[in-house]
Amino acid sequence: MDLEPLDPEYVANRLSCPPFVQISGVVNARDLGSYPTLHSGHITKPKFVFRSGEVSAITTEGKEQLKSLGITKVYDLRSDTEIAKWASPCPDIDGIEIVRTPVFKVEDYSPEMMAKRFQLYASGKTEAFMELYTQILDSGGPAFGTILRHVRDKPNEGCIFHCTAGKDRTGVIAAIILKLAGVPDEEIAEDYALTRVGREPARELVMARLSKEPLFASNNEAALNMFSSRAETMLAFLRLLEKKYGGVEGYLKTYVELSDDDIARIRRNLLTPVPTNGSSS
Repeated sequence: MDLEPLDPEYVANRLSCPPFVQISGVVNARDLGSYPTLHSGHITKPKFVFRSGEVSAITTEGKEQLKSLGITKVYDLRSDTEIAKWASPCPDIDGIEIVRTPVFKVEDYSPEMMAKRFQLYASGKTEAFMELYTQILDSGGPAFGTILRHVRDKPNEGCIFHCTAGKDRTGVIAAIILKLAGVPDEEIAEDYALTRVGREPARELVMARLSKEPLFASNNEAALNMFSSRAETMLAFLRLLEKKYGGVEGYLKTYVELSDDDIARIRRNLLTPVPTNGSSS
């Protein structure tokens, strides 16, 4: 299980290498570009679609780093309820639009609903995460559609999406995007597992927040289970997506209301030829 802290030197070294990107004040930020795909001669387009944890603590330097990455939109998948609870709204960033795209409605954050969700997270079991990820898929169509229509319509404008930790809601839409682009399942699972490293700098903040929740206050292992990000969990999710939702295209047609033409254009915009002769995209 992902319970023990990682070696700080290892974390620092790993965070300094792709696909991680440096955005001061933001953890778990990385580029979904440069992944191999099943489309011959193509990789996912670098510096186009990014994922991260919440950006509410972004610094002045971080804002400039966002701009230097070519990002014009920040898509916030968090609910109004959790933003208010942790007093963590996204700050204004000159030249970059903050777009609220909550996956869950306010009523999904009732005490009863949250207690059930926390119980699932606390188990750390793959089956529990599949129930949670089913909830995300069933509720997230409109939010995910906003992000995917950016990819469809603005191929020259970078975007970044995030939830709180950048693992579950963020991990689901990242997997959908990578799967649509034809990235092999093992690579998608590895991207998901990188959150284990990416969230490490926020460990103390996360644990402090969870300590205020009755379920986690006296159960450190349950709190850490909530933030496990094992590759096998993502592989199970991709099987769920195929079996229950008709694969990525079936999901996008039914829950996101995208057409075949939309899906084809999004896929084209996510791909770029493999660089040759030392050139870079």
